[in-house]
This record gives sequence, structure tokens and C-alpha cells, in this order.
Amino acid sequence: MDSKNENQENELKSHVISILVENKPGVLQNVSSLFTRRSFNIESITVGESETEGLAVMVIISKGSEKSLEQITKQLNKLIDVIKIVSLDPNNSVKRELALIKVKTDNEQTRSEVIQYANIFRGKIIDLGKSTLTIEITGDPNKINALISLLKNFGIKRIVRTGPTAIARESHL
Repeated sequence: MDSKNENQENELKSHVISILVENKPGVLQNVSSLFTRRSFNIESITVGESETEGLAVMVIISKGSEKSLEQITKQLNKLIDVIKIVSLDPNNSVKRELALIKVKTDNEQTRSEVIQYANIFRGKIIDLGKSTLTIEITGDPNKINALISLLKNFGIKRIVRTGPTAIARESHL
């Protein structure tokens, strides 16, 4: 193998892995332990019930080489509670994230500007206090980052993000 192919194989890139698992205690810990043992960092993980009773879907986003991803997939397949593993192609999947952003709004003009930005990004005002308001926004992580960047000038009090989750487009699952 030449050094160019070897560099591509060892290049760290983001991977989105969707795992169908038994919905029972200990499964999340078993899956995350496997990543830890392989030194494969989990950047984001979402877990929720699937359309099938008794099963859950884990969506894990992590960075690693193609070789590491292959090893992880082989090891995940050995876990008894894992039903199916799909590595999602970013070009054939939909990725979304939820964020709650609490912004300082000391006066009416600031409040009005923040509400306008929220509307432009299709965010919802979900809480209104005397000196803050909280925005709920869902979408591509880049969209959320853009809104956060604009709101920094007003003074962000708190940000809570779910991390991205993803699903394959219709033609792929």
C-alpha cells in the first residue's frame, strides 16, 4: 500500500453510526465501553425508542479512521443486544439537533432583536422572563452554530444542546 492510501485510511473523519439495540438496562454502557476500549471518542450520542416495541435506536457520532470504524462495527456486531448497525452516509441521511438558548434581554429593543433573529432561524421562544428569553431551535448543527454566533453579542446565559441525531433517507433504509 502506498503512503497516500495509508494516510487516507488513517485520516480521522466524522462517522454517524445508527445502532438498533434491545431496549433494556446496561446496553448503553456496553456500547459506550466498547468505544472506550478501542479509543474511539464519542462526540455525540442519542438514544430513543424505535418503531418496534422493545427496541431502541442509538445514533453515535464520532471521529476516527475508516479502519477504526471497521473494528468498532465488528465488535458491536458481537454484542448480544445489538440487532443491526448502519453507518450512515452523510449525503444520504438527514442530521438534526435541538438546542435551548437562554439570552440576556435587559431592554425592549434587545428583546425585539433577539426575537427577530429567532424568527429568521425558525426558532421558537419557549420562555420569557424579566431579563432573559429562551429560544428552542432545531436543525442542522451549522444552522444552530450560526444563530449562537449572532446571539453572543447580546449575552448568552446558557446553552443546552442534544448533539446531532440522524436517520437515513428513504431510499437507503
